[in-house]
Amino acid sequence: MDAPIAANVLGTIGALISQIIINYRRHNTEGLQGSMMLLWAVAGVPLGVYNIVEEFNKVSISECVTAVVPLLVVLGALEVALVFALQAAKRPGVLRHYWDIYIHRTVRGISFISVGIDAAGDLFSLISVLCEPRIDILGMVIYGIELALWLGIFACGGIFNFMPWVLKLSQKRDLNELEQVSIHPMSSSTSVFRTVSSSDWVTRRVAAAAALPLQS
Repeated sequence: MDAPIAANVLGTIGALISQIIINYRRHNTEGLQGSMMLLWAVAGVPLGVYNIVEEFNKVSISECVTAVVPLLVVLGALEVALVFALQAAKRPGVLRHYWDIYIHRTVRGISFISVGIDAAGDLFSLISVLCEPRIDILGMVIYGIELALWLGIFACGGIFNFMPWVLKLSQKRDLNELEQVSIHPMSSSTSVFRTVSSSDWVTRRVAAAAALPLQS
């Protein structure tokens, strides 16, 4: 029976099925020792050699190296970049503010006046670099990135602080206008139109009768 895919899948399941069952029953991975994972990774070396020698994958060594080495380089560079980025975010600086904004969904503990001063400093520094006889590309990149980050703080303040404040103020104004609305009293209780009530009619007839002797 020639089914290499089935053989690989069944072999992987056979190596992991016991640990999968244990983790499922306990609903956690406690007791999964790092040494076991290390031995499992080391066991992959002779397994890879066996697969190559037996030509299970029909791929040459040069092709494997060409595919694996760039992948390892990219993954390693990505890990290093993430480590430095997160360490920089935890230190005082503009990136720390972005982390705080991401966690709390608001701009807090920062003065927008200070942000404006820092942004203006980066802007003038960028302009000064452009005025030099020899343009410093690295300086332009650094000042440009810092300026963009500070402007991003302003944008986050507008989104998470200013817009909710305006919306809250508008809702409060609308509520006050609704509270000030009152129903004007009507002369007639039987119609929405203004009609002469019986009391008004009687008052007018009495006034007319009192005025008749004066006219004679």
